[in-house]
Amino acid sequence: MAATNPKGPYRLVTVNNAPERAKLLIGRVTNELKDQYTIDYVGNCTSKDEIESKVRELQPNVLFCASMWTAEESKEMQEIARSIIPDIKTHAIPFGLQVENGPDAIVAHLKEQIPLLLG
Repeated sequence: MAATNPKGPYRLVTVNNAPERAKLLIGRVTNELKDQYTIDYVGNCTSKDEIESKVRELQPNVLFCASMWTAEESKEMQEIARSIIPDIKTHAIPFGLQVENGPDAIVAHLKEQIPLLLG
């Protein structure tokens, strides 16, 4: 029985004011899901102000907002991305998840959410 090819590639940008942590955690997630999805982590925005230029430059088809942003802030960031790429897939990690439960909770959360987001 032949193995199925992973879905993708997907170009992912994160919005996280701790870019090294974002890169590390996304690396863990993409490695654990590599048999299902090809996810290329192409960049990070450290603030809302960077989203428009980074999305225009990097042309991602997925954007994740980190858990340091409130639901309202994440919604605004997602709207900025959608104003440039209307069919971009977006996800906001629940506010406070990293602080309350640590990095393993972020990895577990994204491993659950990515199949729902990308199919």
